Amino acid sequence: MREEVRTRKVSAASARSHTRGRGSTRVSSPRLSSAMFVPIALAVAAGLLGWGYKASRPPPPKICGSPGGPPVTSPRVKLSDGRHLAYREVGVPKEKAEHKIIIIHGYGDSKDLFIPVSKEQLEDLKIYILLFDRAGYGESDPYPERSVKTEAYDIQEIADILQLGPKFYLLGMSMGVYPVYSCLKYIPHRLAGASLVVPFVHYWWSGLPRNISNAGFNKMLDQNKWTFRVAHYTPQLIYLWMTQKVFPTLSLSNLCARDKEMFRKLSENPNPGQEKVNQQGDFESFYRDMIVGFSNWEFSPLNLTNPFPENEGSVHIWQGYDDRVIPYEINRYIAEKLPWIQYHEVPDGGHMIFFDSDLCEDMLKSLVGR
Repeated sequence: MREEVRTRKVSAASARSHTRGRGSTRVSSPRLSSAMFVPIALAVAAGLLGWGYKASRPPPPKICGSPGGPPVTSPRVKLSDGRHLAYREVGVPKEKAEHKIIIIHGYGDSKDLFIPVSKEQLEDLKIYILLFDRAGYGESDPYPERSVKTEAYDIQEIADILQLGPKFYLLGMSMGVYPVYSCLKYIPHRLAGASLVVPFVHYWWSGLPRNISNAGFNKMLDQNKWTFRVAHYTPQLIYLWMTQKVFPTLSLSNLCARDKEMFRKLSENPNPGQEKVNQQGDFESFYRDMIVGFSNWEFSPLNLTNPFPENEGSVHIWQGYDDRVIPYEINRYIAEKLPWIQYHEVPDGGHMIFFDSDLCEDMLKSLVGR
């Protein structure tokens, strides 16, 4: 019996020893986890950074005329730096024209945009029109070094190659207006007149009062506000932002009733060639356009000087009061700040007023002084 008791005591002591051992193991376990946490966290962070870097890198563009790229189907000019710009001509032949107008397309559009003015009207006004695909759009080569300033010199060079003469008119619409501002700044001596239709606005232009900027910016959909912020503050993330699926991005769902009706009509009869707008890739066409437009400009439109001090030409802004893409408050303020700009506000007009045939004819007549 004593041996049995002794054995039991030894067993109990042994059990207590094992119990203390297990307790000791549980105490040391957190120390091991803490030691391993740092390399695990670093590995996760590195993985996320690698994923973010890869996800933010756009695929290479499918350049027109290159192996595997879209075919070249339009006439093109070759610029001094080797790039090509595709173009289209309408109206009377430039040799017989009294007025030569370069029309600059907006975001998500191209040289093949619909012009709601008949051939007879253009002949009556003796107007020749040149349209071209801006860099990266349609069949024009992408240009990674593209900037607000380079847009002006692209326009000047294509005008010279096609022999439009010492002066020409400009008509830009929406996002295609920042090249017009660039021309007013850098090549005003080449302009016979300019028309800015539903002009793009930059909410961070210097000299733009905060209350005016906020009045326009706060009208935007939240998803558009965030898209513009990304384009302005972190342009290197614009591809990641526009392709992620968690948050909504740029949207035109807030169009006014008149715009929606016009959009429906245009969709029913799409202009031939419009399917090629972003064929070289969304980044080089759509996203780079936003990066350039919302970049930090070298100048502010609010500080431009009158290019026609002797009234030898005119500058016009056409703005829809019910435009929910470009708020009227900012463009109205610009026109007040620069009284040499003739301001036309369409009371019931939206963002697509250019495609109204009567208004479009008025725009052309006012531009050429008819």
